Amino acid sequence: MTDPRTALVTGAARGIGAATARRLAADGLRVAVLDLHEADARGTADEIVAAGGTALAVGADVADEDAVQAAVARVVDELGAPTVLVNNAGILRDNLLFRMSAADWDAVLSVHLRGAFLVSRAVQQHMVAARWGRIVNLSSTSALGNRGQANYAAAKAGMQGFTKTLAIELGPFGVTVNAVAPGVIETDMTRAAAERLGVPPEEYFAAAARDVPARRAGTPQDVAAAVAFFCSEGAGYVSGQVLYVAGGPKA
Repeated sequence: MTDPRTALVTGAARGIGAATARRLAADGLRVAVLDLHEADARGTADEIVAAGGTALAVGADVADEDAVQAAVARVVDELGAPTVLVNNAGILRDNLLFRMSAADWDAVLSVHLRGAFLVSRAVQQHMVAARWGRIVNLSSTSALGNRGQANYAAAKAGMQGFTKTLAIELGPFGVTVNAVAPGVIETDMTRAAAERLGVPPEEYFAAAARDVPARRAGTPQDVAAAVAFFCSEGAGYVSGQVLYVAGGPKA
C-alpha cells in the first residue's frame, strides 16, 4: 500500500480498542485513537508512535453529534480521510431488570448504538468518495442473552442488526461492514465488572474459562486479530457477517 489508509478506532484508550489501534498501526495504517478524553487516548497514540507508526489522539463523546462531527473533521485534517472505522466504544451498567434505572439503560444504548450510528454516519461519506471502506462494529456474545445485562445485551444485539443493514446500504460503494462478537475477554472493564460482583478477577476469568472449549479467557489481541482481518484488503468480499471470538461456537 503506497499511500497508507487512515483508520478511526473509538474507545481506544485501553482494552480491545487499544489493542486494535496498535494492530492496525502495525499493519501500516495511520490511526486516530479516539476516546472520551484526549488525555486517555494519548497513551495508546504514544505507544503507536514509539513503535514507528502514525497516530493521533482525539477526545470526543461518541454520543454527542457535534463532538463526533468535530472529531472526524480533525482526523481528516491531521491524518487524512478515514476509510477504516472500528466502532468499539462501550460502557457497562449491569443490573437485573427490576433494579436497572432508566438512566443506566439510556447510557448503555447511547454509547453503543447512538455512538456507532453517529460515527459511522460521519465517516461513511469519505468511504463512499473513495469507493473503498471497512467498518467493523463490536458486538458481544451477550447479544445472545446474559443475566443482569438487559441494556448491554440489547445494545450488542442491535449492533448486529446495524451491521447487516449498513452492509446492504454501503456495499454498492465498495464498503464492507462486519461485526466481531467477543466472549469473555480480560480487560479493565471486565475486571471492574467482576469486582462489582464481589469476585476477584482471577477467579472470575478462571470460572469463565471452564465453560469455554478453548479453556481460557480471551485477550484483547485475540479480538484485534479478527478486526484486522475484516479491515484488510483481502476481506473485500466478506460483509454483513458476525464473527464470534469466544474460544468456541457461540451462535
